[in-house]
Amino acid sequence: MITEAQFEKELELIIENAIREDVGDGDHSSLACIPASVTGKAQLLVKDEGVIAGVAFAERVFKYVEPSIKVNVLIEDGTVVKYGDVVLTVEGTSHAILKAERLVLNVMQRMSAIATKTKKYTDLLSGTNTKILDTRKTTPGIRALEKWAVKIGGGVNHRFALYDMIMLKDNHIDFAGGITKAIDKTHAYLKETGKDLKIIIEARDLTEIREILNSDGIHRILIDNFTFEDTRKAVMMINGKCQTESSGGINEETLRSYAECGVDFISSGALTHSVYNMDLSLKAM
Repeated sequence: MITEAQFEKELELIIENAIREDVGDGDHSSLACIPASVTGKAQLLVKDEGVIAGVAFAERVFKYVEPSIKVNVLIEDGTVVKYGDVVLTVEGTSHAILKAERLVLNVMQRMSAIATKTKKYTDLLSGTNTKILDTRKTTPGIRALEKWAVKIGGGVNHRFALYDMIMLKDNHIDFAGGITKAIDKTHAYLKETGKDLKIIIEARDLTEIREILNSDGIHRILIDNFTFEDTRKAVMMINGKCQTESSGGINEETLRSYAECGVDFISSGALTHSVYNMDLSLKAM
């Protein structure tokens, strides 16, 4: 997984690029009609229900735009909210509040939607030993925010990107000439480069499970697009030799049934690619 320093750098880049994209050479709407010295206060209102996320990020955005701005957080990340709740208030120059407004709302609306969906999935897994994982099916440029939202909602982050874990999927296996060749080449690569990366390998059927189990050094087997019956058989075959992860079209209706097959993890791209933003607004007080 990525380090805390790498994560912090991702957040800095997101804010810098988002402000560049949105503000350009100036917020001319504000510059045209509001004197630079005018101060104001605004509150962030919930017009929906779910799990709030992105509060800590919003503080970063406001401080980036105007270091002296005052942010008073009333509801922390991960809290279940309802219509009419006030999440935070912000006080500073009107120019700064308006400059940060859209970025704060865009991010918090999406992060809250992801956290809400993740909590729903984790609640469905209650009583099992299975954890829900996100994927790389994220919005380009803001992956750090979306994976942060998954954690706020009670989920677990999968690998962050291509560089922090090795994941041998069907195309890797086919291009490499088969499962065993792919694994052997991977071990040789890690030894040659001195990299310490965990290996996950995808299995498409029980025959491939058997072949994978003939190799050592596998961190997790991805049991992809298996039926419930074959998933149970796969878990029994693996028998704790490595971690297990189910994936492939798993939804709210099938999630718990896969968990009850005994897998350690279930990964779901839907946590990040299929959500509806929470309705939030920032209003002057």
